[in-house]
Amino acid sequence: MHPNETHARTYEEGLATRKEVLGASHVERSLGQVSEFSRPIQELVTEYCWGAVWNREGLDRRSRSMINLAMLTALNRSHELGVHVRGAINNGVTEQEIQEILMQTAIYVGVPAALESFRVAEKVLNELRVSETP
Repeated sequence: MHPNETHARTYEEGLATRKEVLGASHVERSLGQVSEFSRPIQELVTEYCWGAVWNREGLDRRSRSMINLAMLTALNRSHELGVHVRGAINNGVTEQEIQEILMQTAIYVGVPAALESFRVAEKVLNELRVSETP
């Protein structure tokens, strides 16, 4: 198989996984706003992060989501944390589990980072509740 075919296949698999985890509307909106300048990083993230890593055997999506919440808290990346709270819910992580993950991070990476993550997670969880209300 030609390397370009491999990259294209991994990209398409990554795009499918990204949509399944984060929601198709979010991904399509994000990719629709991509500039020519930011296109290379979006393609890299889709192919390697979502295609090559998220589709590896060894960890299920639920576990990967929980790890991401802890890492994004440690890195203090609020925007990405919000995106991954939605993904975690889509992957079957419960609100109580999200709360416990963030409590764990308070001890190991610091209270200020965990406080910010609690604020972000609560906002997203409330938005999800509102969107589910008929």
